[in-house]
Amino acid sequence: MIKFSDISNNKRLTIFGGVNVIENDDILYEVAETFSKLSKSMDFNFVFKASFDKANRSSVDSYRGPGIKDGLKALQNVKNKLNVPIITDIHEPWQAEIVAEICDVIQIPAFLCRQTDLVAAAAKTKKIINFKKPQFSSAKELGHAVDKCESFGNSNIILCERGNIFGYNNLIVDILNFQILKKFNKPVIFDVTHSLQQPGALQTSTGGRSEFVFDLAKAGVSQKIAGLFIETHPDPLNAKCDGPCALKLSVLEDFLSRLFELDQLIKEQ
Repeated sequence: MIKFSDISNNKRLTIFGGVNVIENDDILYEVAETFSKLSKSMDFNFVFKASFDKANRSSVDSYRGPGIKDGLKALQNVKNKLNVPIITDIHEPWQAEIVAEICDVIQIPAFLCRQTDLVAAAAKTKKIINFKKPQFSSAKELGHAVDKCESFGNSNIILCERGNIFGYNNLIVDILNFQILKKFNKPVIFDVTHSLQQPGALQTSTGGRSEFVFDLAKAGVSQKIAGLFIETHPDPLNAKCDGPCALKLSVLEDFLSRLFELDQLIKEQ
């Protein structure tokens, strides 16, 4: 299983990869198995990501996921079969302890990282905590989440860049944010697929620009960071959530291969 010390801005990229939301067992296992095989053949640390509930969907009619009971059961099955560490997000304090029984990393969603009770509950599990930087906040402001988490006795913190709101239905990534986040002396990862979102652009769901995923990922990796957060899908056009941002599973190997070459070059400097 993953150790916090394995995740470093100075070490080979760690990949937090998987699906946006649990749709069914077949897709979940297919994506997890693909990542797992590549992590072995390409020698990188891998944490499998999937959400049991997408609580912040644009529309009440949008698919949210199977819920915590069935979702955690599905994640446990993947963990048992493939022996991979798991990351998932929580939305309410009561979920932290339950999720910690299965997951190795607990993710605090971008919209919720200011919620003190949620941060406290996650911190008290002693798991690694991944904070998504809010779309509405500066990188410097994420330091408040770091202070809160550490005040509750947990310093195993990862900071995740995922873009900032720029006008309506658009996000941009300020490359300087990576260096600002690194000043907190924590591993920094880049959620490249969510940074391609166009929030609310499809009226009842989020749009995206997946055609630029490699270009944006290169920019992030060039900043000498600890890892990439990537969501993929066998058929993004028919994904139930964030398909327009997702990397197609069939191109994952080539995508990662080229990025690891860049990561090695950057970290040798």
